[in-house]
Amino acid sequence: MMERNLDLDAVDAFVRIADLGSFTRAAETLGTTQAAMSLRLKRLEQRLGCRLVERTPRYVELSAQGAAFLGPARALLEAHERALAALAVTRQRMTIGISDHVAGPELPSLIARMNAQDPQLIIEIRIGSSGDLLQSFDRRELDTVIVRLHAGRSDGEHLADEQFGWFAAPKWRHRAGEPLPLATMAEPCGVRALAGRLLDEAGVPWTETFVGGGVTAVAAAVMAGLGVAALAPRMLPFGAAEVGQRLGLPELPRLPILLHSRLREGRQRQALLALSAAFRSVMRN
Repeated sequence: MMERNLDLDAVDAFVRIADLGSFTRAAETLGTTQAAMSLRLKRLEQRLGCRLVERTPRYVELSAQGAAFLGPARALLEAHERALAALAVTRQRMTIGISDHVAGPELPSLIARMNAQDPQLIIEIRIGSSGDLLQSFDRRELDTVIVRLHAGRSDGEHLADEQFGWFAAPKWRHRAGEPLPLATMAEPCGVRALAGRLLDEAGVPWTETFVGGGVTAVAAAVMAGLGVAALAPRMLPFGAAEVGQRLGLPELPRLPILLHSRLREGRQRQALLALSAAFRSVMRN
């Protein structure tokens, strides 16, 4: 009795060979080799129990069985594409904004947790400042944002608190009598504003020596010896030194991380719960 299940890749190879009249040209359309196409066709012929293509040194011609099978083969491939298209229509998209001060080296594992929760969910993530992301959230451009506590807002679900510190390169030394060189993110950055305010209140003169478009750039400037930055330890390369106590800098507080979301049910909400749980787990470690 003939095996009823057909290999769709082999069926596709047969249709391309029939349409193009050449194993070589058919292989080029799939980015494979003539030998691979021959193997697929042979596998299909063995499954069907008949020869589909007559091969000669000069041309490729369908056998009687091949000509009879070509129409149903096209219909099978078209039905397969319609099935995939129907699934694609039902796939949901989830747009998440994550503050650059929050999205650390754990981001790949967090995304993996969400994907494991729902592999069919399309995940779109944007990185930016907390202020910009909250504005996008309010304009309904993002479904969810994970940000630092932002001045003037008391809404949002508390996820965790994170300690910040003053960090510099291991061999960096502050030159006496000069303002504290500060590496910061560009405005509007809440951590930048907090650091500047605390230094001013403590009477510590400071000046910006580097302004980065993201935490990665700021951390690189710190390790290059350009100055001091207010950052969370997990954001820095191994070896960065905490210099706040040595320099007599004001203590930085633990800063809350908040989740703002309008997702309340369905698959997206379940994926969000998986993300929140994973994030809390990361912050506890």
